[in-house]
Amino acid sequence: LLALPARADEPKIAFVDLRRALNEVEEGASAKAALKKEFEEKQRTLDEKQTSLKAMKEEVDARGMMMKPEIKQEKLAELQKNLMEVQQLYFQMQQDLTAKESEVTGTIFQKMGIILQTMGREEDYVLIVEKQSVLYAKNHMDLTNELIRRYNKAYPLKKTDDKKKTEEKKK
Repeated sequence: LLALPARADEPKIAFVDLRRALNEVEEGASAKAALKKEFEEKQRTLDEKQTSLKAMKEEVDARGMMMKPEIKQEKLAELQKNLMEVQQLYFQMQQDLTAKESEVTGTIFQKMGIILQTMGREEDYVLIVEKQSVLYAKNHMDLTNELIRRYNKAYPLKKTDDKKKTEEKKK
C-alpha cells in the first residue's frame, strides 16, 4: 500500500517526434507540396538554361576550329558568362527555397510548441522531449499522434475556392 502513493507522485515524462508531426499535420503537408511544386518549377527553369549552355558549348566545340580566333574567344567568353549566371541562379534558388522552408517550418514548430505547452499543463507532464533525444521509451509516452490531432483541429487548412466548388458539386 505504501508503494502506490509513491508511484502516483512520479513525474510524467513524454516525447514527441516533431519531424513526423511536421510532415503529417495538414498545414505541413500542404506547405511541403507547395515547396515541392515551386522547386520543380525552378528546376525546369534551371534545366532549360543548362540545356541552352550545353548546346552553346557543343556549337563552340564543333565549329571552334573553323571560327576566327576572335569570334571563338567571344563565344567562349559568352559561354563562361552564361555558366556563371546559371550558377548564380542555382545558388539564389537554393537560398530562396531554404528561406521559405525555414519560414514555414518555423511557424509550424512555433504553433506546435504552444500546443505542447498546453498538453503539458493539462496532463501534468513535467517534461516533454523531442524523440531524437530519446534512446528508449515506452510507446504510451509518445504524444506525436495527439499533437497532430490537436494541431489539425486548432489550425485547419483554409479551403481554396476550387476545393469548395468541388465539395459543393459532390453534395
